[in-house]
Amino acid sequence: MNIVLLEPEIPANTGNIGRTCVATGTRLHLIRPLGFSLSEKNLRRAGLDYWPRLDVTVYDSYPAFLEKNPGAVIYYLTTKARKSYTAPAYGPDDYLLFGRESAGIPEEILVENEERCIRIPMVTDNRSLNLSNSAAVVLYEALRQQGFPGLEEKGQLHRLKWRES
Repeated sequence: MNIVLLEPEIPANTGNIGRTCVATGTRLHLIRPLGFSLSEKNLRRAGLDYWPRLDVTVYDSYPAFLEKNPGAVIYYLTTKARKSYTAPAYGPDDYLLFGRESAGIPEEILVENEERCIRIPMVTDNRSLNLSNSAAVVLYEALRQQGFPGLEEKGQLHRLKWRES
């Protein structure tokens, strides 16, 4: 799977998303301009020691991202979409694209890709969920549909053992 952040503004959100990407084997794509430096302390703090293990690519623009990923199946996450994030049948190489925290994905991009615009249902008049929470919700739905490929399904205690069932 792939998570794409279009012009992210808040380093802690990107750090948290990076940590989720490492935990799930997901690639992270960042599209400039970024609202922070990739060496920023808050970004690394949110990503903890996971950041060096992150598969991350940075692009100078949305057109550059499209050019480097021809034929990509991209889902556009927006509160304005008509379809729920549970509607698509996600593939293992699909891209989940999220917009800026303050403005989302530009409407010009949404209109061009209406059939792949999806949303997380919320109560009426709620602006949006936190970006890192939204990315985790949608990514885990996509991974669930695929049977959580390559992910550990049994948790282990540190000192004790679970009873056998």
